Amino acid sequence: MAKRKSKKKARRMFSLVLGSVAIIVFTTYTIGKYWVEIYEKYTEKKQLEKEYVTLKEKEAQLKVDANKLQDPDYIARYAREKYLYSKDGEFILKIPDE
Repeated sequence: MAKRKSKKKARRMFSLVLGSVAIIVFTTYTIGKYWVEIYEKYTEKKQLEKEYVTLKEKEAQLKVDANKLQDPDYIARYAREKYLYSKDGEFILKIPDE
């Protein structure tokens, strides 16, 4: 009878230890998985913040360009430089950049 109680007690203890280990392993796995997700989101956020800064700078430059295009003198000078348009009696000499 004492052997039976000790076997029963040993089974309970084994079940308790096995259950505890299973809970610890599951909890560790779950926490690790969430930490990996958090780290991925953090790195994605950093990358998106860099991209946001770049886009803000580009937007600012485009606004400056849009404001310049409101000036007829700028448009005329831009067309002459970019597309080699000339005024009547004006000669254009393009010097290559070195």
